Amino acid sequence: AVVTASILGSMHCVGMCGGIVGALSMGGPARLTLHLAYNFGRILSYATAGALVGALGGLSLALSGQLPLRLALYVLANLMLIALGFYLMGVTRALAFTERIGQNLWRRIQPLTRRFVPARTPLQAFPLGLLWGWLPCGLVYSALATALTSGSAEKGALLMLAFGLGTLPNLLLAGYLLARLKHLVQQPAVRLVAGLL
Repeated sequence: AVVTASILGSMHCVGMCGGIVGALSMGGPARLTLHLAYNFGRILSYATAGALVGALGGLSLALSGQLPLRLALYVLANLMLIALGFYLMGVTRALAFTERIGQNLWRRIQPLTRRFVPARTPLQAFPLGLLWGWLPCGLVYSALATALTSGSAEKGALLMLAFGLGTLPNLLLAGYLLARLKHLVQQPAVRLVAGLL
């Protein structure tokens, strides 16, 4: 479910990261190495966040009387996935509150991105992706809710790695077809199908 959500929901990622991805595209197809470095950093941040929440979930499951807690985490993760479907369809902004929660962390991280903009080399694009991976995003937070139920840091990291890889094709494609893809993403039928799936 998380991989499917990331593949279909990555159209949302184009909106969130489109400016950075577009900037990396200036200069033409030879900039593929910049895109790969940026996305590797971004996906590594997702895996790190997955490891952190997976470890936290694992610790909470180690407590006595864990069945009610495990069930609560499982229900929360699945409710987040359902909310994600509605969010992608444009029916509700129910996940917007999660993005507001992440704003405090992003306010501290975002100024650091200025050191690497404009990214002209992979050595600048990679740390930019590492930092940009912490941008508050309801799609990422939905996947993190599932990683929380994974029960370990390793499983949480792998789950978020799979999620990040699912977002990769659209973000790489967006680097070269940003204008067309943006028009496609805005189509109500595309949003409806993505949300339903």
